[in-house]
Amino acid sequence: MSVVVGEAAPDFSLTDTHGTPVTLSGLRGGPVAIVFVPFAFSGTCTGELCELRDNIAAFEDAGAHLLVISCDPSHALRAWAEHEGYGFDLLSDFWPHGETAKAYGVFDESRGFARRGSFLIDADGVVVWSVVNEGGQARPLSAYREALAALV
Repeated sequence: MSVVVGEAAPDFSLTDTHGTPVTLSGLRGGPVAIVFVPFAFSGTCTGELCELRDNIAAFEDAGAHLLVISCDPSHALRAWAEHEGYGFDLLSDFWPHGETAKAYGVFDESRGFARRGSFLIDADGVVVWSVVNEGGQARPLSAYREALAALV
Protein backbone atom coordinates (compact mmCIF):
# COMPACT_ATOMS: atom_id res chain seq x y z
CA MET A 1 0.00 0.00 0.00
CA SER A 2 1.28 3.44 -0.94
CA VAL A 3 2.04 6.10 1.62
CA VAL A 4 -0.99 8.24 2.38
CA VAL A 5 -1.44 11.97 1.89
CA GLY A 6 -1.05 13.63 5.27
CA GLU A 7 1.57 11.14 6.51
CA ALA A 8 5.24 11.85 7.01
CA ALA A 9 7.22 10.81 3.95
CA PRO A 10 9.54 7.86 4.60
CA ASP A 11 13.12 9.14 4.77
CA PHE A 12 15.78 7.61 2.56
CA SER A 13 19.35 8.04 1.47
CA LEU A 14 20.16 6.93 -2.09
CA THR A 15 23.09 7.62 -4.40
CA ASP A 16 22.79 9.81 -7.45
CA THR A 17 24.38 9.12 -10.83
CA HIS A 18 27.79 10.23 -9.51
CA GLY A 19 27.69 8.17 -6.31
CA THR A 20 26.78 11.12 -4.08
CA PRO A 21 24.26 10.32 -1.36
CA VAL A 22 20.97 12.26 -1.45
CA THR A 23 18.87 12.12 1.71
CA LEU A 24 15.24 13.23 1.74
CA SER A 25 15.48 14.74 5.24
CA GLY A 26 18.46 16.80 4.03
CA LEU A 27 16.10 18.59 1.62
CA ARG A 28 13.68 19.77 4.33
CA GLY A 29 12.72 23.41 4.15
CA GLY A 30 11.40 23.15 0.60
CA PRO A 31 9.07 20.89 -1.34
CA VAL A 32 10.35 17.71 -2.99
CA ALA A 33 8.75 15.84 -5.89
CA ILE A 34 9.61 12.13 -5.91
CA VAL A 35 8.99 10.22 -9.14
CA PHE A 36 9.47 6.45 -9.21
CA VAL A 37 10.06 4.87 -12.63
CA PRO A 38 10.35 1.18 -13.53
CA PHE A 39 13.31 1.12 -15.94
CA ALA A 40 15.96 3.35 -17.45
CA PHE A 41 15.73 3.66 -21.22
CA SER A 42 12.21 2.19 -21.47
CA GLY A 43 9.80 4.00 -23.77
CA THR A 44 7.17 5.19 -21.30
CA CYS A 45 9.74 6.15 -18.65
CA THR A 46 11.84 8.08 -21.16
CA GLY A 47 8.76 9.88 -22.47
CA GLU A 48 7.67 10.86 -18.96
CA LEU A 49 11.10 12.11 -17.92
CA CYS A 50 11.66 14.02 -21.16
CA GLU A 51 8.34 15.77 -20.52
CA LEU A 52 9.48 16.64 -16.98
CA ARG A 53 12.85 17.82 -18.34
CA ASP A 54 11.12 20.03 -20.88
CA ASN A 55 8.82 21.48 -18.22
CA ILE A 56 11.26 21.72 -15.32
CA ALA A 57 10.27 25.38 -14.85
CA ALA A 58 7.00 24.21 -13.25
CA PHE A 59 9.03 22.56 -10.47
CA GLU A 60 11.53 25.41 -10.21
CA ASP A 61 8.77 28.03 -9.99
CA ALA A 62 7.27 26.11 -7.05
CA GLY A 63 10.71 25.77 -5.44
CA ALA A 64 10.39 21.97 -5.66
CA HIS A 65 13.42 19.70 -5.88
CA LEU A 66 12.76 16.89 -8.39
CA LEU A 67 14.06 13.40 -7.53
CA VAL A 68 13.60 10.44 -9.88
CA ILE A 69 14.08 7.00 -8.32
CA SER A 70 14.60 3.69 -10.13
CA CYS A 71 15.79 0.24 -9.06
CA ASP A 72 18.38 0.41 -11.86
CA PRO A 73 22.07 0.65 -10.87
CA SER A 74 23.67 4.12 -10.78
CA HIS A 75 25.80 3.58 -13.89
CA ALA A 76 22.70 2.79 -16.00
CA LEU A 77 20.95 5.88 -14.65
CA ARG A 78 24.02 8.01 -15.40
CA ALA A 79 24.09 6.80 -19.02
CA TRP A 80 20.36 7.49 -19.34
CA ALA A 81 20.67 10.99 -17.84
CA GLU A 82 23.57 11.84 -20.14
CA HIS A 83 21.80 10.43 -23.20
CA GLU A 84 18.58 12.37 -22.54
CA GLY A 85 20.07 15.51 -20.96
CA TYR A 86 18.24 15.18 -17.64
CA GLY A 87 19.29 17.98 -15.29
CA PHE A 88 17.51 16.61 -12.23
CA ASP A 89 18.65 13.94 -9.78
CA LEU A 90 18.26 10.29 -10.74
CA LEU A 91 18.70 8.08 -7.69
CA SER A 92 19.44 4.38 -7.57
CA ASP A 93 17.30 2.12 -5.36
CA PHE A 94 19.28 -0.87 -6.59
CA TRP A 95 20.60 -2.25 -3.30
CA PRO A 96 19.11 -3.25 -1.01
CA HIS A 97 16.91 -3.85 -4.01
CA GLY A 98 13.83 -1.62 -4.02
CA GLU A 99 14.04 -0.70 -0.34
CA THR A 100 12.84 2.88 -0.89
CA ALA A 101 10.16 1.82 -3.38
CA LYS A 102 8.94 -0.67 -0.75
CA ALA A 103 8.79 2.09 1.89
CA TYR A 104 6.58 4.13 -0.46
CA GLY A 105 4.42 1.11 -1.33
CA VAL A 106 5.27 1.09 -5.05
CA PHE A 107 7.62 -1.90 -5.35
CA ASP A 108 6.32 -4.73 -7.52
CA GLU A 109 7.66 -7.77 -5.66
CA SER A 110 6.78 -10.26 -8.38
CA ARG A 111 8.64 -8.36 -11.11
CA GLY A 112 11.35 -6.60 -9.10
CA PHE A 113 10.83 -2.97 -10.08
CA ALA A 114 9.14 0.22 -8.90
CA ARG A 115 5.67 1.00 -10.22
CA ARG A 116 4.94 4.51 -11.52
CA GLY A 117 4.40 6.39 -8.27
CA SER A 118 4.78 10.12 -7.76
CA PHE A 119 4.73 11.92 -4.42
CA LEU A 120 4.90 15.59 -3.53
CA ILE A 121 6.42 16.27 -0.13
CA ASP A 122 6.00 19.65 1.56
CA ALA A 123 8.73 21.62 3.33
CA ASP A 124 7.96 19.82 6.60
CA GLY A 125 8.34 16.33 5.12
CA VAL A 126 4.61 15.52 4.82
CA VAL A 127 3.11 13.88 1.73
CA VAL A 128 0.66 16.40 0.23
CA TRP A 129 -0.12 14.66 -3.10
CA SER A 130 0.43 11.29 -4.72
CA VAL A 131 -0.50 9.29 -7.78
CA VAL A 132 0.34 5.67 -8.57
CA ASN A 133 -0.23 4.31 -12.07
CA GLU A 134 -0.02 0.73 -13.23
CA GLY A 135 2.33 -0.48 -15.95
CA GLY A 136 2.33 1.37 -19.22
CA GLN A 137 0.23 4.29 -17.94
CA ALA A 138 2.16 7.56 -18.04
CA ARG A 139 1.43 10.19 -15.43
CA PRO A 140 0.05 13.37 -16.98
CA LEU A 141 2.07 16.57 -16.66
CA SER A 142 -1.17 18.37 -15.75
CA ALA A 143 -1.36 16.37 -12.50
CA TYR A 144 2.10 17.61 -11.47
CA ARG A 145 1.18 21.19 -12.41
CA GLU A 146 -1.99 21.08 -10.29
CA ALA A 147 -0.17 19.60 -7.30
CA LEU A 148 2.66 22.15 -7.55
CA ALA A 149 0.18 25.04 -7.89
CA ALA A 150 -1.52 23.93 -4.65
CA LEU A 151 1.79 24.44 -2.80
CA VAL A 152 1.85 28.16 -3.48
